[in-house]
Amino acid sequence: MKAQILKAISPVENRPLELTSLSLPQPEAREIRVKISACGVCHTELDEIEGRLKPKLPVVLGHEIIGRVDALGPGATKFKIGDRVGIAWIYSACGRCRFCREGRENLCPEFQGTGCHADGGYAQYMVVREDFAYPIPAQFSDSQAAPLLCAGAIGYRDLKLSGIKPGQILGLFGFGASAHIVIQVARYWGCPTFVFSRSPAHRHLAEKLGAAWTGSAEDTPPEKVDCAIDFTPVGETVPQALKVLEKGGRLVLAVIRKRTPIPPLDYGRLLWEEKEIKSVANITRKDAQDFLPLAAEIPIIPEVQEFKLEAANEALIRLKQGKIQGAAVLRMD
Repeated sequence: MKAQILKAISPVENRPLELTSLSLPQPEAREIRVKISACGVCHTELDEIEGRLKPKLPVVLGHEIIGRVDALGPGATKFKIGDRVGIAWIYSACGRCRFCREGRENLCPEFQGTGCHADGGYAQYMVVREDFAYPIPAQFSDSQAAPLLCAGAIGYRDLKLSGIKPGQILGLFGFGASAHIVIQVARYWGCPTFVFSRSPAHRHLAEKLGAAWTGSAEDTPPEKVDCAIDFTPVGETVPQALKVLEKGGRLVLAVIRKRTPIPPLDYGRLLWEEKEIKSVANITRKDAQDFLPLAAEIPIIPEVQEFKLEAANEALIRLKQGKIQGAAVLRMD
């Protein structure tokens, strides 16, 4: 099979992924093999490539995966050959530790990330345990469904952890793949949304998707926001978000790593009055299981830009430069 391999940490501008040929993986007990049709391109891949998040090396990146089951391992009964499934960032968890028992498998000490600790979706095939794959609603094309597996599912977790309630104002800092899905859920829940982005193109997309106000991170919105989600890769956004956060509000940091440090925070001016900062770590299977039917009900309409598997380096460079509208998706055909 064809696959894009990362062999060493490198700036993404060096085009470090190598297109190569690998042996077809064989499913083991209770695993399925998936013939991949589409895989989303995520900021997490930038963190892996550039070393802010340490993957196994060499590794096949990618964790927003859509494909069809083409082989079953011994004892695998959840899916049939030909079923369309999705695979998300959570590749496995131990199922035994207190975090797993409490429904917080995203915090499991043995958590494995798809395309990080195990080979992922920048390839024509992959294997995964059947309990870590999800049926995909029929109304979504493969390319539309791919970003729902991470940008959508983690965005849904961000929203839940923000504590946003119907009618409250939500602030979104950065407007990439995840935020352009989150705004559609927020509108469905009756939450006016203010979008802060340096990109005029991203602000235009936000307005098209129903943003109540758009501006840059340095701008002052017409009202303070009750909850905020920071999708940006830079630390400087955190004090800017806290500045426009209402008393008692919560700021959710929706990234694994920041490329630049969070500046010192003026406690009295930015954090006092019971404001909170909460990070998000990974997702659980329940996040994906709950979000996918909701996405179909709304319905979410992802904006996607397609690239061939051979153009994975180009897609990643454009993502880092902020030149992707909505979500980038690799097509395997």
